[in-house]
Amino acid sequence: MRYILAFVLAVATAACGAPSPAEWTVDVESMESPAGAHSSEPQLAVSDRGVLLSWIEHSGDTVALKFAERTSSGWTQPITAASGNDWFLSYADVPSVMRKTNGTLVAQWLRNTDVKVEGYDLLLSYSTDDGKTWATPFTPHHDGTRFQHGFASFMNLPDDGLGVVWLDGRNSEYFDNDPASGTMTLRYAAFDAQWKQTVDTEIDHNVCECCSTAAAVTAEGPLVVYRNHTDKEIRDIATSRLVNGKWTPEALVHNDNWELYACPVNGPAVATQGQQAAVAWFTVKNDLGQAYAAFSSDGGKTWGTPIRLDDAGSLGRVDIELLDDGSAVASWVEYRKESSELRLRLINQEGARSTPVTVSPVGGGRAAGFPRMARDGDELVFAWSATPAGGNPDASQVYTARADLP
Repeated sequence: MRYILAFVLAVATAACGAPSPAEWTVDVESMESPAGAHSSEPQLAVSDRGVLLSWIEHSGDTVALKFAERTSSGWTQPITAASGNDWFLSYADVPSVMRKTNGTLVAQWLRNTDVKVEGYDLLLSYSTDDGKTWATPFTPHHDGTRFQHGFASFMNLPDDGLGVVWLDGRNSEYFDNDPASGTMTLRYAAFDAQWKQTVDTEIDHNVCECCSTAAAVTAEGPLVVYRNHTDKEIRDIATSRLVNGKWTPEALVHNDNWELYACPVNGPAVATQGQQAAVAWFTVKNDLGQAYAAFSSDGGKTWGTPIRLDDAGSLGRVDIELLDDGSAVASWVEYRKESSELRLRLINQEGARSTPVTVSPVGGGRAAGFPRMARDGDELVFAWSATPAGGNPDASQVYTARADLP
C-alpha cells in the first residue's frame, strides 16, 4: 500500500511542478546579436556545449557563413566557417553550422553550378579544432548533374557518425520516354567517424521542390520529415523512418489534402526525445494559411490529432521543441493586421494550448526568412532576421532573444 501511495504522491508532485497550458507563459528578453550588418538566414543547433547560432553576412560580392555559441554572458565572438563569391543564396535554403556529439563542427552551404536552371551543389566541411581550420569541402551526392542539391538537414548517428538528408534534383528534368523523370527526390547520406561515406540512397522519389527538410533521431532510429508531392499536386507533410538499414515508405503526419500547383516554400520542423516526437507544419485550408503540430509516442510511426497553433492566420515558418514532461513549445509566424509576428505557445498531447506569447514583430517577405527556436535545458533561444527600422528595405539584420522556461 505504501508503494502505491508513494507513486501517487510522486505523480501529484510532478503535476504540481509543471504549469498547465492555461497558466503557462514566458518573458522574452532581447539579446545582443553577434551578427553584423547585412546578415540573414539564421539557424540554431544544440549540442552538449549549448546553443550554436549560424548565419550569413554579405560584404561586397563575398558571402560568409559565420557562427557563435551561447554562453552565460552572451554570444561568443563570431567565427567564419566558409566564404565565397559563387554561392547559391535563398531565404529558405539556409547554410548552417552544427556541433556533433563528439565536439566536431560541421558546416553546409551551397555553390552555384548552373544559374540558368538554379542548379547548385551541397558542400560540407568539418572542423576538429573549434573552427580554426576546416577540411576541404566535399559533397554527399555524386550524380554529376547541374541541378538542385540543397535544403539539407543533419542528424547525429551512433559511433560519432553523421547523417545528411537533402532535396536532390538529379531527376527533375522531364523526358517523354521516362515516366520516372521530372521529380524532385529526397536522399540520404551517412558518414562514419573518419568521414568515409558509407551510404548514398534515395528516401522518396517525388517530394515538394523547395520546402525545407527536418531530421532527428528517436529511440527507434532516424526520423525524416518533409513535404511530400503527388502526381495530383497534393503537398502534405510526410515522414520516413530508417528501420533495419532501409527507409520506410512515406507516411503522412495528417491528410490535409492540400492541392497546390507550386511549391509553398514552407517546410516542417521536428523534435524528438526518446520515443516521443513532435512535428509542426504549415498548410492552407479554405484559402487561409494555418500552422499545426502533432505528437507521436512511438518514434514517429503514428501521429495524434493535429493541434492548431495560430489564432487568426499564419505564414507558417514553424519550429518546435519538446519539453521533459512531454508537452512542446511551438513557434510560428502569425499574420496580424497586415503585419506579422513571431509567436509561440505551449501545447500538450491532449490538445490544450497556452495563450500565445509574441517574441517579436517580423516581416512577411524574404528579409524575414525563417525564424528559429532552440531549447537548451531551461532556456529557449530565438533567432530571426528583419529589416532594421529606417534601414534599407533590401537589407536585413539577424536578431536574437531568450526566455526562461517556467
